[in-house]
Amino acid sequence: MFGVGQAQAGNLERMQCPFCAATDTRVIDSRPAEGGSAVRRRRGCDSCENRFTTYERSDTVLMVRKRDGSLQRFSAAKLRHGLETALAERPNADEIIGAVVDDVMIVARRQSPVVDSDEIGRAVLEALRSNDEVAYLRFVSVYKDFTGARDFEAEMASFEASDRP
Repeated sequence: MFGVGQAQAGNLERMQCPFCAATDTRVIDSRPAEGGSAVRRRRGCDSCENRFTTYERSDTVLMVRKRDGSLQRFSAAKLRHGLETALAERPNADEIIGAVVDDVMIVARRQSPVVDSDEIGRAVLEALRSNDEVAYLRFVSVYKDFTGARDFEAEMASFEASDRP
């Protein structure tokens, strides 16, 4: 068992290659990423000579305060699933999903160990609104619990009104 801050001798910066599973890899380049909350490392495998990228992030537990006041561990997978539903069959869905998840993670981590679910929802809506109006309407219909066509009409009217100069 290793203590906090200790690494097994000889394995510092060694990572298994995703292509050939060898552990004789090396760091080629290292730079800040995600607004300084992560480190992006470009690695090379000495065995198969392929290159791959890894990201190093601090492992903090981020909790979400739900509307009923309960706390739940933040789940990027749950966020991604909601975005996949909103962006189903939409162009550039994968790129938008990745960017929105990354942006929300950065915003959430900067808040505190506990972030309100409404704050996450607003960040997602803002990102979708500027990237894909259809996905925005799909997501907001669930977020605001729409019950019928009038809810969509009201949201579209406020959407159009806020776009006017």
